[in-house]
Amino acid sequence: MGNAMVMTQYIRLTPDMQSKQGALWNRVPCFLRDWELQVHFRIHGQGKKNLHGDGLAIWYTKDRMQPGPVFGNMDKFVGLGVFVDTYPNEEKQQEAQKRRYSPGVQRVFPYISAMVNNGSLSYDHERDGRPTELGGCTAIVRNLHYDTFLVIRYVKRHLTIMMDIDGKHEWRDCIEVPGVRLPRGYYFGTSSITGDLSDNHDVISLKLFELTVERTPEEEKLHRDVFLPSVDNMKLPQMTAPLPPLSGLALFLIVFFSLVFSVFAIVIGIILYNKWQDQSRKRFY
Repeated sequence: MGNAMVMTQYIRLTPDMQSKQGALWNRVPCFLRDWELQVHFRIHGQGKKNLHGDGLAIWYTKDRMQPGPVFGNMDKFVGLGVFVDTYPNEEKQQEAQKRRYSPGVQRVFPYISAMVNNGSLSYDHERDGRPTELGGCTAIVRNLHYDTFLVIRYVKRHLTIMMDIDGKHEWRDCIEVPGVRLPRGYYFGTSSITGDLSDNHDVISLKLFELTVERTPEEEKLHRDVFLPSVDNMKLPQMTAPLPPLSGLALFLIVFFSLVFSVFAIVIGIILYNKWQDQSRKRFY
């Protein structure tokens, strides 16, 4: 969708031009319980250091083909987002204000992070998703002359993200989060967006593997299907479903009984008032 272009060897989500947006989505939902997604991608362009952007995202979400501001996809998504962010928005704002993070807090870009959302959270683009990230790592992936890969593995509610970006054909750990609960039946996709800064964001392949995992009876009980994404020991704001509109009959009954109750209350009030007046007269005489 969007500005994505199908080439002979890859799909270019966005070209190295300003204000472009593109995405690639699976048409068939995934009902696998344990899986691994391998992404072969390439990010390159003419921009010099910190003059390129914005990166790409890999999705496992309830909704597909919904363009928006989060790397080309909708905000307040439902599911999992993994972001390869190439531009440090927050760091640039800190520099403009002549402030700096301590070395232990500062992140080095490009940066890979992950976020689980139940539809209630917004991705904070100005802070590069820091308030809602599950974890992350630095990943120098731009303008490399060898292949770059990312793997997302979901086994027994354990989310692991690894990368192969050194040209050594070896996986390197990036993010590991236990207790991640993802529903089945969501869609895989990838998207990208450029603004004032740009890059070529190419997807060479997306490969999904089913993983065969044995579970004990206790694990079977613990790993039952869920209907809303969540992370153990991480409180996500609850989504409140809007109340359904009242039907004509229900509205009529509510008004009718409200009037009956009002009339009944008035009658009781008049009776009590008359009794009080009678008692007052008796005391007076």
